[in-house]
Amino acid sequence: MDNQAAWHLIHTKPRQERTACEQLERQGYMTYLPLIGQPSHPQNTITPLFPRYLFIRLTAGLDDWTPIRSTRGVSSLVRVGMNPAKISDQLIDAIRKRADADGLHRLPLKNFCKGDRVRLVSGPFADYEAIFSEQRAENRAIILLNLIGKMNRIEVPTDSIAVL
Repeated sequence: MDNQAAWHLIHTKPRQERTACEQLERQGYMTYLPLIGQPSHPQNTITPLFPRYLFIRLTAGLDDWTPIRSTRGVSSLVRVGMNPAKISDQLIDAIRKRADADGLHRLPLKNFCKGDRVRLVSGPFADYEAIFSEQRAENRAIILLNLIGKMNRIEVPTDSIAVL
C-alpha cells in the first residue's frame, strides 16, 4: 500500500449511515455522506444517496484504521480481496458537483402530460393502466382509472405512477 490519502467505502448497519458518519468524524476521520432530497415524499425526506454506504478518506501507514470497524453504525470497510476498496477522487468530485447549494442531490420531478397513458406501480391498484389528467400538488396527480366500466378520477402520489 502507498502512503497517499485515498477515499474508501464504509458499509454501514441498516439506516445508520448518519450515526456512522458522525461517530467517525468525532474520531477525526474525514467522511462524505451524499444525501438526496426527495420532494415527492410527504416530509421532504432526506436520505442517503447510497443507502448503507458512506465514504471515508484514509491514508495508509498514517491513519489508524483499527477503530473503524468497532465504530457505532459501521458494519465493515468494503474490501476487494484483502485490500480496502479505493474510490477515485474523480468519482467523489463528480458526485459532489451534482449536489445543489445545500449539498443535496435532487430527484428530477416526473413530468406528465394530460392524456399520457400511465401504469400504477404501487398501491392497491398496482399494475393497472390509467390516463393522466392533471398535476395537483408537487407530489400528487389526478388520474382517470377505468373501474367496472366507468372512468373514475383518483388522486395518487406521482411516485406511484409511470408513463407507459
